[in-house]
Amino acid sequence: MSEQNLPTHCGFVAIVGKPNVGKSTLLNVMLGVKVSAITSRPQTTRRGVRGIYTEGNRQAVFVDTPGWHQPKDRLGQFMREEIDTALEDIDLVLWVVDLRHPPTPEDEDMASRLQDVGVPVWIAGNKRDVAKYPEQALQAYAALLLGGQRQITLSALKDPKAVYRLREEILLAMPEAPFFYPVDIRSDQPREYWAGEIVREQAMSHLREEIPYSIAVRVTDWQERENGVQYIRAELIVEREAHKSIVIGKGGQMLKQIGIEARQQLELFLGSKVYLELVVKVMRDWRRDPRALRELGYE
Repeated sequence: MSEQNLPTHCGFVAIVGKPNVGKSTLLNVMLGVKVSAITSRPQTTRRGVRGIYTEGNRQAVFVDTPGWHQPKDRLGQFMREEIDTALEDIDLVLWVVDLRHPPTPEDEDMASRLQDVGVPVWIAGNKRDVAKYPEQALQAYAALLLGGQRQITLSALKDPKAVYRLREEILLAMPEAPFFYPVDIRSDQPREYWAGEIVREQAMSHLREEIPYSIAVRVTDWQERENGVQYIRAELIVEREAHKSIVIGKGGQMLKQIGIEARQQLELFLGSKVYLELVVKVMRDWRRDPRALRELGYE
């Protein structure tokens, strides 16, 4: 039977775990393209991000989720709800854990949430390259989850071959079903949201203390000019006037640096020149304000 006549297999895979365990890095390597923002700071991912990988007659739709944590504000509640939504109508859960550390109460809470999810749960022990006792750590996580289907150790950052092997196993586990997406796309997120996440990633990487977590970004304009340059205007939203001055920096240097590095990434992935205009706006206590959260797309 030729590949064209083979039945298609397709399913949804939720990638879950506590903050900063490498979920977004794993997804980006799995897809071979950057669809999720990555920083060294926890809680970089705020919304569920879908990444699609198709090979032959098989397709996997991955849903990268925010880090599992106890919410402290309305934004945190939204992120928790994004995880619950991702765990509905799926075919497989990939629970990513950090092999450098033993399980924490957050991991125990995560395992409890996954115990009755109703689909296979695979444990992916990440950061194997910098863990002292990776196998022992993996077993400690596995002990929290009765009936875990599969356990893997890898380094999403340093060992792409291990990630590709995991990807092949996931594809083989997908049920027989029609493809949900065209074979040539890697993500279904709007380009404005994706570009905003690139800007927010750079802001989070450069800023310190609490400020990175109180920043939101929204793209308010995107035009392709006659000379082929992509003009993108984005607003960085902060909660305090004092935060605004920090984001702008002395003589505008901080905002300029954020813009330069975000523009470089956008140009790399868009394959064209980008003119990126950044402005900073204050929206007081937006993380606790339902109306502001709706306006910024977090409701």
